[in-house]
Amino acid sequence: MSGAGNKLRPWLATRAELPVGPLFCIIDGATRGRPWSGAAVRHEFRRIATRAGVRRRFAPHQLRNAHALELAREGVPLKIIQRQLGHANLGTTSIYLQGIDPEEIITAVRSRRMPMMSASAGLKL
Repeated sequence: MSGAGNKLRPWLATRAELPVGPLFCIIDGATRGRPWSGAAVRHEFRRIATRAGVRRRFAPHQLRNAHALELAREGVPLKIIQRQLGHANLGTTSIYLQGIDPEEIITAVRSRRMPMMSASAGLKL
């Protein structure tokens, strides 16, 4: 794991000890292991962002975008990223990757191995 993934390691270790269920869930009490409500997640993440000094408006959904971008930068194929995010349409996934710096795209294209084909391919002699 890199980037944000390293920050999640302690949580992932804690989560592994809870009942099987969603990644982000209630960690204690009678509803332990059950999913947070969307409103509770947004509230907690905004509280943490404020405490961390984040001045811009923060939405938990931005973590999905960041996750998709990290996977793309690590060279994970788009179809795998699509499955990870649960998108039925590949076009939806590509929207998440619009944050990739154009310089990264140019570097990726230039570093590709040139396709090779035989000299006689497609020729009728």
